[in-house]
Amino acid sequence: MGLYLLSFLCGCKLLEKPEGLYTGVLNNYGDLPFHLSVITRFVYGQNFPPEDPTFAGARFTYPFLTDFISAMFVRAGASLRDSMFIENWIVGVGLVGVLHRFGQQLLRNRTAAILTPVLVILNGGFGWAMLFSDVNKTEGGVFQILKHIPHSYTILPEVEQGWRWGNSVISLLVPQRGFLLGIPLAVIVFTQWWAAMNTAKSKVQGAKGKETRSTERLQGPLTDASPFALGSLLSRRMLTAGVLAGLLPLIHAHSFITVMGVGACLALINWRQWREWLTFLLVASIIAGPQLLWSTHGSAVSTRSFIGWEFGWGHGNENFFWFWLKNTGLFIPLLLIALLWKREDYLVSRKLMLFYLPFTLCFIIPNVLKLAPWIWDNIKVLYYWWIASAPIVALLLARLWEDNAWKRALAAIMFVVLTLAGGLDVFALLTQQGEYQEFDRDGVTFAEMIKQRTPPRSTVLHAPIHNTPVFLTGRRSIIGYPGHIWTHGIDFGPRESDVKKIYSGSLDAADLLSKYGVDYVVIDPQEHSVMPVNDAFFSHYPEVATIGAYHLYKIKP
Repeated sequence: MGLYLLSFLCGCKLLEKPEGLYTGVLNNYGDLPFHLSVITRFVYGQNFPPEDPTFAGARFTYPFLTDFISAMFVRAGASLRDSMFIENWIVGVGLVGVLHRFGQQLLRNRTAAILTPVLVILNGGFGWAMLFSDVNKTEGGVFQILKHIPHSYTILPEVEQGWRWGNSVISLLVPQRGFLLGIPLAVIVFTQWWAAMNTAKSKVQGAKGKETRSTERLQGPLTDASPFALGSLLSRRMLTAGVLAGLLPLIHAHSFITVMGVGACLALINWRQWREWLTFLLVASIIAGPQLLWSTHGSAVSTRSFIGWEFGWGHGNENFFWFWLKNTGLFIPLLLIALLWKREDYLVSRKLMLFYLPFTLCFIIPNVLKLAPWIWDNIKVLYYWWIASAPIVALLLARLWEDNAWKRALAAIMFVVLTLAGGLDVFALLTQQGEYQEFDRDGVTFAEMIKQRTPPRSTVLHAPIHNTPVFLTGRRSIIGYPGHIWTHGIDFGPRESDVKKIYSGSLDAADLLSKYGVDYVVIDPQEHSVMPVNDAFFSHYPEVATIGAYHLYKIKP
């Protein structure tokens, strides 16, 4: 059943209909055409070495390996939809598995391990309270609302309302494809770290001849091995963690930064095992170094746009503490209770506390610094704090569940409160309550004509919008959607201004066409909707493709 639901969620990313191409996730409406442009540039546009598909001539610094994998599926014969579905399904199953494994290794509690991926995937806050006001606005009651959920209960586009902690499925895993692959790789690294710390403990105890039964339970037959064998195992774990971490820069850059930052802090805490931690840091740096050098050398990205002081993430005018309480619900209070809980002994062991401590920086730093041009993108670091905290909250719920009847009821209520808002968002997705058109039928047909009638590395001018049919062709784009380009740290202003001059047929339009090496120009309803278009100016150029209101003009002879 779980795999069926996961398959359904993966399939909602891109929907193929007779009327055109759609997405079933509103938060994916702006991101999907960009990822399609990346995939098609590799498949149809000979994009090697990779340049930005939405800003011709600029080195492609955006982590693109996830889309490159989909491009390989397309080259092997899969459709665009199937290429994304296959990868998303495989990685999605892996994500659930590694989160469960992470919880199991950390806690050694079966119930808590099961709860961990649920708390991570169905994250949300007190947004479910909006359900009551929604019910009051309709005569059909709660069932009518559930049949037609009017909005998200974890994230709203109006920043003033203060709902910014979006559910992971609708705001991270589906729209941001690099994050979907980056998270499981990072969690595997975290799990290897924890296992290495346990191995290091076993090594010390083995050397002293004081192996304990709890260590035997953690390591099994390895406690009977010599200290040299345990040391070798420790090194292999850190080597594996280093290799996986080193792969992250071109998969998801924020995941790489988070892993390396947390790893450095843990290395300081576990300084007695400095050789093993140095192995991790060196291996990760050696593998990641060439990727980082290639991405940054000669890049059009302004690094200054990524770093700046900004307190409170996206809290706007709301009180900082109330903002985080309403967005995360009971999660932070339960986390604090779990960390301080003590009967005969603390619920969270000293070893787990030391392991968890560096992850608190994933919450503190994004609430102090801007780590991306768009402050909301700080969630790419913040979410790792949530991932590391979820097992601890799950352990508290599991302990309550294992106690008497009223504590079991309390645990069940708190679990529902923690997951209800995220569950409502995922339920709306599962019941297909939204379909958002990206490309109409004529646009899709027009894209096929462009692929047939233009060379693969042609440069095409179109309106600076997020869903131009050119993004389905793999051709070079002078400028795509400024909102995407800005978040990548590229100054698009001068080029956007020149594009408007060209379409208006200004006196220097012909010179600008030559300056940017434009081979073809698209004129369709989208160009007319966002800026003035001088049709008479382009009528002097030969029209090489047309379908409905879509026209393609050849500029260069």
